Amino acid sequence: MDIEFKLQVFEGPLDLLLHLIEKNKIDIYDIPIVEITNQYLAYVEAMPKDDLELASEFLVMAATLIDIKSRMLLPKEIDENGEEIDPRAELVEKLIEYKMYKYAAMELKDMQLYAGKSMYKAPTIPKEVQKYEPPVDLDKLLQDVTLARLNEIFQMVLKRQVDKIDPVRSKFGKIEMEEVSLPDKINYVSRTLRQKKRCSFRQLLETQHSKMEVIVSFLAVLELIKVGQIEVHQENTFDDIYIDSIE
Repeated sequence: MDIEFKLQVFEGPLDLLLHLIEKNKIDIYDIPIVEITNQYLAYVEAMPKDDLELASEFLVMAATLIDIKSRMLLPKEIDENGEEIDPRAELVEKLIEYKMYKYAAMELKDMQLYAGKSMYKAPTIPKEVQKYEPPVDLDKLLQDVTLARLNEIFQMVLKRQVDKIDPVRSKFGKIEMEEVSLPDKINYVSRTLRQKKRCSFRQLLETQHSKMEVIVSFLAVLELIKVGQIEVHQENTFDDIYIDSIE
């Protein structure tokens, strides 16, 4: 039986197919492909051809329907599990997905319309009222607290304090910055060489009391070499380095 329907604008081929299925009250999982294809082609023939891009989308779906129609006339295909393959399965899946999104869009549109009709009033509560906090009922707050529970909470707090302490770093002593002045060390080296005229680099460093003093003393020697006040000599590799005063 042919179904007459009023020509209207559809958003796409799936929209038209869904309209035909709902208009004919057809089970979407058991589409009579011959009847639907005929009605679909009738609409495509009647639709305006001005928009070629839109028309091409409907023509692609028409070709798909014709392909499904021809496959249903052939012997049934069997899959790996021995079950028959329905040529309409992929189309049905697309229609169900499109229907889901279409109705979701309609719900969102209705929510937008209803939201536009809602009116809101800015809060006019006095600041004193906003800041008010009801007094704490200590009896109600502590009604389920027992001595055992209090002891448990106390032990938990103590454990948290212990966990905050690093077992390794907590044993370190206080690290203080040792102030060693480079000018002082330059004066020290110069004074020593004025008295001895010559000394070994090892002897000069052995008189220092810390690693920082050794480093600064070494820098002092380099600075005196740079300005031409001292010279250094080493006869053989790994021998002592001797410092001589040029003055």
